[in-house]
Amino acid sequence: MKKTALINDRLSGVIARMGHKDTITIADSGLPIPKETERIDLALTRGIPGFIETLRVILTELDVEEAIIAGEMKEKSPDVYNEVREMLGDIPVKEVNHEQLKAMTRDSMAVVRTGEYTSYCNIILRSGVVF
Repeated sequence: MKKTALINDRLSGVIARMGHKDTITIADSGLPIPKETERIDLALTRGIPGFIETLRVILTELDVEEAIIAGEMKEKSPDVYNEVREMLGDIPVKEVNHEQLKAMTRDSMAVVRTGEYTSYCNIILRSGVVF
């Protein structure tokens, strides 16, 4: 049995396949997911699992060199924005507008849909390299 925090097989598999510069998106329940992008739907009900909890677990598995968020998160969901910035520490964060972020999800290896109902709780994580 796997010893680390992430036990979802599909999500673990996507992260294992990611190379340097590949991206994965963690999304709230309302973000449109392009048909051509793999969907990993974790949503069970409103708020479960939450965006922050999902991000926290993924950060235990994925080496991240950059994060991309919608600038609207800072204004519309400031508590989440502050928690995300704290969790990411020294990882550079690029802010784009929400429409740009939605377009960028097409290039993600997968979009992970959470049960989050807070506006603009979406992030794209760009994989780093561990050596």
